Amino acid sequence: MKQIAQYQDGRLELQEVPVPAAPPGGILVQTTHSVISPGTERMKVEQARMNLLQKARARPDQVRKVMDTARNLGWREALEKVRNRLGTPTPLGYSAAGIVVEVHPGNTRFRVGDRVACGGAECAFHAEYLAMPDLLAAKVPAPVENWQAAYANVLAIGLQVVRQMEPALGDRVVVMGQGLIGLLVTGLLRANGVRVMAVDVAEPRRALCEAMGAERVVIQGAQQLSDEVRQWTDGYGADAVALCTSTPDNTPLEQSADAIRDRGRIVVLGNTRVDLAWKVFYRKEIDVRYSRSSGPGRYDPTYEWSGTDYPVDYVRWTEQRNLDACLHLVAAGCIDLAAVTTRRAPLSDAPRIYADLVREGARDVGVVLEYPPASEARAARTAPPPVAVAGPAPEPARATPLSQRLSAPVTRLDVIGAGNFARTMLLPHLQGKIAFGTVANQTSLSAGHVKARFGFREATTNYAEVLMAAEGGAVLIATRHHLHAALVQDALEANRHVFVEKPLCLTRGELAAVDARVGRSLGSVMIGFNRRFAPASVELKRQLGAASGPKTATYRVMAGALDPQHWYANHAESGGRVLGEACHFLDYFCFLFDSRPVRVLAQPTWPAAGRLAFPDSIAAQVEFADGSCGQLVYTAEGDSRYPKETLTVFGAGLVAEIVNFRELRIWRGRRQTRRRYASKGHAEEMAAWVEFLQARREPPLPYGQGRQSMELTFAVLDSVAQARAVEVGGTS
Repeated sequence: MKQIAQYQDGRLELQEVPVPAAPPGGILVQTTHSVISPGTERMKVEQARMNLLQKARARPDQVRKVMDTARNLGWREALEKVRNRLGTPTPLGYSAAGIVVEVHPGNTRFRVGDRVACGGAECAFHAEYLAMPDLLAAKVPAPVENWQAAYANVLAIGLQVVRQMEPALGDRVVVMGQGLIGLLVTGLLRANGVRVMAVDVAEPRRALCEAMGAERVVIQGAQQLSDEVRQWTDGYGADAVALCTSTPDNTPLEQSADAIRDRGRIVVLGNTRVDLAWKVFYRKEIDVRYSRSSGPGRYDPTYEWSGTDYPVDYVRWTEQRNLDACLHLVAAGCIDLAAVTTRRAPLSDAPRIYADLVREGARDVGVVLEYPPASEARAARTAPPPVAVAGPAPEPARATPLSQRLSAPVTRLDVIGAGNFARTMLLPHLQGKIAFGTVANQTSLSAGHVKARFGFREATTNYAEVLMAAEGGAVLIATRHHLHAALVQDALEANRHVFVEKPLCLTRGELAAVDARVGRSLGSVMIGFNRRFAPASVELKRQLGAASGPKTATYRVMAGALDPQHWYANHAESGGRVLGEACHFLDYFCFLFDSRPVRVLAQPTWPAAGRLAFPDSIAAQVEFADGSCGQLVYTAEGDSRYPKETLTVFGAGLVAEIVNFRELRIWRGRRQTRRRYASKGHAEEMAAWVEFLQARREPPLPYGQGRQSMELTFAVLDSVAQARAVEVGGTS
């Protein structure tokens, strides 16, 4: 299928990418129309065309992240991340309509053939097919044409502005900015019985404002806004202002504050500067609100992607219910979408249309893209199977013990999950060393990009196509954590050799299920505990070999505060940072001491409450069978300039310290030696796994060792929950 791809180096292309599959509980939609919102999408295109200095000025937060990466990992890693970001395409579009062509078995609202409106910047792209979660789609009423339905999500954004404003019948409202959203807000207010003054800087917008029902139109520069408002409101001032501008200038806000009456309300939608003058806002007691996209549910993954609706008795209007409301307003003839549609064009014209949008004096307001009837690129497909995937029948006994090298090389590698981590830290170290087969990724655009960049034979969005490949081969799994265990089991059932990023699983039940599959599969499992492969780690362990007796290690990890919007904050997907990240450092103790962990005492160092109602910062002490001791401090607190990872080891006649795996210092015999490195072990880890697949060495990290580290991680969580020491593999 075809999809619009925007690159951060400025390129914009219409690319051929794989057709997606209906997401769990969702639907697959063949797109008939989508809407380009000139304001929002022009901003994205303009940002992509900025040079690096301009990008840095526009996004200082991203510059800080690059600096932190350089400080912890070195400039080479930081620059590689920047290059990856610039070379990775992003989708455009967030409002579309089409026909349902596939329904996931878990969906009960839609049927094949239904006409639907689609919304969401993470799924309603400018693409021939859309994989839509249930709550981001709505059925289209009979009187509404598909091109009109494509406006539904843009309309919902405007409707949420109106809901935040809470206007009363007969109120007088000023709408600042008459781009597409501003015009729709004008129309929606008029449909609510509100008198509207529309304000813009472009004279050609006057006719559009009047068509949308504005009672009065003010063109800045040609008319004096303050005088117009005073006359229109009989000197009282407007009851409310909708601020739909997009500018770094504070003037629109200042004009809004001047136009509004005492105790009026300003609702901010556009990406505009808002510096509140205390004297003005205090004296008028102005209520300032922001309108967050299309309604409650936005940015909540449990609503948007897990299908957990909010009870209507408590949350009357959600994203999905706003979509429905907008479609019925169009069906009733309350909104004239033809008035704001300045262009309708085929999808093939999209690159030229975007080029027009960023030109000085561009006059397009609403642009509707029209799609061909049936894509020849899409083969007949069925709904994706549930988690378990049938593979070759398991052999009665293992042909190759887990601890031995393979009898014959594996010549093909497939990948499931090729996000930013896989693209920057894993695939570059595998490219050219083993043939790449099929890459499966959640989104079509990403799958197509990874296929082209790394030279995969095929790309898909359905992982089952990878595991059912007749030629077999190895599989690299780098999806979000909650998918790891099921995918590993399916791959083992297909007798594949598996590399899975940590963690292996999220529960002991999943661990037992993987154990059972390992026992009857001809494949193998290696978990991505890369730090044990780092050059600094290898040298440290060699040095420790000369120190007899048990050792003590302290590992301090300054992980930094977790963004509540990051998927790691979704416990169902990540398992939390202790399980998803701290397992790395617990495994490192097992590697360092070559001994079995027997007991652990752990505690949270910051209360688990609020949005992160699970341990985020912990201190753990692990006792090993040989008397060694590992102390882990994993914390979200501290200062970002402090090194992210610091390891200190004490042994007989020796002290060693690793800082960010870039420096190893050793004190022995009253002398200090210092060595510098440039790797956290990802390259060395991939090289070792490839050697194993080529039948040139034993497994670099046998399953039993990786499993032991996962068991230790579960014991740490048990100790935190029970507030006592627990035995690893049991309780005490």
